[in-house]
Amino acid sequence: MELIVLNTQGKETGRKVTLDKSVFGIEPNQHAVYLEVKQYLAAQRQGTHKAKERSEITASTKKLKKQKGSGSARYGDIKSPVFKGGGRVFGPKPRDYRFKLNKALKRLAKKSVLSQKLKDNSIKVLEDLSLNAPKTKDFIQVLNALELGGKKSLFILPETNKNVYLSSRNLPKATVLNYNEISSYDLINAGEIVFFEGAVDKFTENLKK
Repeated sequence: MELIVLNTQGKETGRKVTLDKSVFGIEPNQHAVYLEVKQYLAAQRQGTHKAKERSEITASTKKLKKQKGSGSARYGDIKSPVFKGGGRVFGPKPRDYRFKLNKALKRLAKKSVLSQKLKDNSIKVLEDLSLNAPKTKDFIQVLNALELGGKKSLFILPETNKNVYLSSRNLPKATVLNYNEISSYDLINAGEIVFFEGAVDKFTENLKK
């Protein structure tokens, strides 16, 4: 499998990049993708929810009425959950929603998403981009040349490039990440994936470890 390398004007450069079938040509495993996306979203939860239980309510502990002889149910103090303002029974407590997945499953999830994206013709390869200074205007020109204006796109860098990152930061639908920072959620969330030429081999090697 091969993809043509495009330049920053959206034209073909004549060069091609070979894609590894074991990464870009597998049968997608939807359950693996589901688990990694679930893990990513769970890790975003703050988990700071809290409701006061009976022992945490500040109120009188005086018994409201005598135990027997009233003809109605027994009452304890005003902090009882059956009264307005009382403690909550089994209320939420702060917790960490994160959970672990093994590395092999996470790699399988990424391969599955990439394979599906390639089938949908949603992957492009762009020649390595170097900007002398952060300029959003220059990055927008690249987006328009690739026909990605107004579309969700993910640009994958072979190494940290501060100017490219800062140039894209103000664009809500464009995301720029290093090859080793990508999750399956990032790949799914992007309508189009753009690999910089040098990132293809590094990303492939990272998934084959």
